Amino acid sequence: MNENLFASFITPMILGLPLVTLIVLFPSLLFPTSNRLVNNRFVTLQQWMLQLVSKQMMSNHNPKGQTWTLMLMSLILFIGSTNLLGLLPHSFTPTTQLSMNLGMAIPLWAGAVITGFRNKTKASLAHFLPQGTPTPLIPMLVIIETISLFIQPMALAVRLTANITAGHLLIHLIGGATLALMSISTTTALIMFIVLILLTVLEFAVAMIQAYVFTLLVSLYLHDNT
Repeated sequence: MNENLFASFITPMILGLPLVTLIVLFPSLLFPTSNRLVNNRFVTLQQWMLQLVSKQMMSNHNPKGQTWTLMLMSLILFIGSTNLLGLLPHSFTPTTQLSMNLGMAIPLWAGAVITGFRNKTKASLAHFLPQGTPTPLIPMLVIIETISLFIQPMALAVRLTANITAGHLLIHLIGGATLALMSISTTTALIMFIVLILLTVLEFAVAMIQAYVFTLLVSLYLHDNT
């Protein structure tokens, strides 16, 4: 049971070679560059959503922070498309792997923090010691603020991993229960099937929301350091 439950989270292999690279590159095929004078509805919808999200996310940034717009929009497209493709049957979701999410979170967080120390050194150091702190509490507060700073990329990666993994496990469990109940009670199996459909719709929303939350938090870290 445990092996079947977590089988969808195992990295797929062919002839001993991992297919993660191909799976990660596949979402880029869903966003082709249009050379037409008048775009079709799919490309127009993509551009409208990108403009809406970028305007909402980057409007509070100064010119230095707005230089990250292309990177952040690429990030939200990648995470969102990867999460949605992972909901297809017999597919693999790279964002269920903590190592991959850390690989996205740590460089972006480090880039934002390094940018802050380069451009706003005094303001960045001031975050470690709030104004008006009593002298006996200074060492403890510096340690706490340092730990909270270094735990930010871990929180980013764990949040995305936990939410996507939990949703996939629930779909797997409820789907298995529906199949098992079909031979016992048709009415209960039908109720479970309706719950499964509603949960799948919810997971579509969660896939997009988690992509937005991940990118928004990176944007907030960048805003604090520019």
